[in-house]
Amino acid sequence: MGLFSKLKLDVPWGHIAAKAWGSQQGPPVLCLHGWLDNANSFDRLIPLLPKDFHYVAVDFGGHGLSSHYGPGLPYYQQNFVSEVRRVAAALKWDRFSLMGHSFGGLVGGMEMENLLTYKRRAIEHTLLVEASKKPSSVVSWEEMLQRFLQNNSHVSEESGELLLQRGTTPVAGGLVLNRDRRMSWPEHSSDYISKELFVHSIKKLQARVLLVKASHGYYNVRRENADREHLRFVLAMLKSVLKERFQFVEVPGNHYVHMNQPQHVAGVISAFLKSKDRVPAQL
Repeated sequence: MGLFSKLKLDVPWGHIAAKAWGSQQGPPVLCLHGWLDNANSFDRLIPLLPKDFHYVAVDFGGHGLSSHYGPGLPYYQQNFVSEVRRVAAALKWDRFSLMGHSFGGLVGGMEMENLLTYKRRAIEHTLLVEASKKPSSVVSWEEMLQRFLQNNSHVSEESGELLLQRGTTPVAGGLVLNRDRRMSWPEHSSDYISKELFVHSIKKLQARVLLVKASHGYYNVRRENADREHLRFVLAMLKSVLKERFQFVEVPGNHYVHMNQPQHVAGVISAFLKSKDRVPAQL
């Protein structure tokens, strides 16, 4: 499946950049990348998915080729939810499926304790970055790639190159990262909700949900000591509330399995998209 087009959608603070595959007449699927990644995250997976769908992968604000938010404006998770709504409106989509990796899948919300601690750290980090006035580091392609791979040990070199192609800009003397420096902490852009609110929200959910977990995924990358009870709670509630509308699959691989070994997830996603139930899916 060849690249159909490159998109640049106007928003009040600039633009949202995106790329699209497949026929515009096909059922639409909006693809949401992970924290600090970009739309290239789906380059190796989408060509393996059904050809009769229309896939659009966006760069969240502050990522990839999308505009940064203005000084003083925070990156809250609800902002990214609003971006999804803005993109859908710009594309004139009334009904569509969502396919998200990691943070992209969390845009719909998740529960976490110690909410105030996370919020305080996010605010402090934003103020420190804005006060520092430190210019972006300019490094060579080779050094940029090596730094990226050292900080993201589960990304293969090929996948790292893909993300950096869209995630950097050439300048005099080398490259600089495109992403907004205020995004460098996950706490800065993740809004966590209570267990009660999470259960209430999924009771309102009408879509089918597919959750694909890598056998050596999320907890092995950036949150080695995270409490796995949160994941167990989410799975139990989704299964209890959504029943046959919820599907959970575990595949071999790590947090970036959709890039490193896309064949491990392509079959599962394809079957889910092609199922007879045409209620828009949420992946």
